[in-house]
Amino acid sequence: MGETLRLTAELVKQVHREVPDTGPSAGSIVFSDADYDAYLADFLEGKPDGPLYVFCYGSLIWKPVFKPVATVPAVATGWQRSFCLKVVRFRGTFDRPGLMMQIDRGNQCEGLVQQVAPGGAWADLAKLWRREMTNKPPSNLPRWIDVDAGGVATKAIAFTANPDSPLYVGELAVEETAQTLSIACGHWGSGAEYLRQTVLSLEAAGIHDPYLWGLQERVAALIKARTG
Repeated sequence: MGETLRLTAELVKQVHREVPDTGPSAGSIVFSDADYDAYLADFLEGKPDGPLYVFCYGSLIWKPVFKPVATVPAVATGWQRSFCLKVVRFRGTFDRPGLMMQIDRGNQCEGLVQQVAPGGAWADLAKLWRREMTNKPPSNLPRWIDVDAGGVATKAIAFTANPDSPLYVGELAVEETAQTLSIACGHWGSGAEYLRQTVLSLEAAGIHDPYLWGLQERVAALIKARTG
C-alpha cells in the first residue's frame, strides 16, 4: 500500500461502543430455515455450467463464510461499491442508523471471486444465505452477475442492492456517508471499523478503490475533529 491509511485502528476505537442486539425490527418478516432453503433451491435452478463462484467486494474478503477452492481477482462491469443500505441493527441502531456497503448499478467494481467446492456447495451457500440475508424481502439481493475472473468471462453469485427494499437509500453524497460512518455502531461493530477492514483487505489484494480511499480519509477527519 503506497499511501498511509488515515483511518487508524485508534480512531476506529473512538467510534466503538458496546451495543446490545435488539433483534429484528418490529413488523419485519425474517427468513425461516425453510425459507432460506427454498430460496436457495430456486436460485440454483439458474446455475450456469461450470464452476460455482461468489463475487466478493467487501466483508466476504476479510471474513469469508466458507473455505474456497480458489480465489481469483475479478471485475464486475456495470456495478460499483456504494454505502446505499441503511441499517438499524448490526452496524447501526434506531437512534443512530448506520450504512452498509453493497454493489449497486454503476461503473465497475474490482473484487475477488471465491470458487465453491462442488461437493460442499449446498452447505457453503446455505451458510452464505443466512449471513447475507435476514428480512423478507431481502435488502441484500443475490443475483447471477457477469464478471471477468482472471481474464475469463463467467457468471458469479453477488449480493447486490435491492432498490425495492425500504432500507435502500441510493447514492448519497460522500459527506453524508462519512458523517454516518463516523458515528454509527451496532452489536457487530462500527461502520468505521467495517470501512477500515474493507480498505485494508482490498489493498492487500492489490485493489485500490478511490471511492473507499477518499471516504476513509473523510471519516478519519470527522472522528479526529470530534474526539480531538
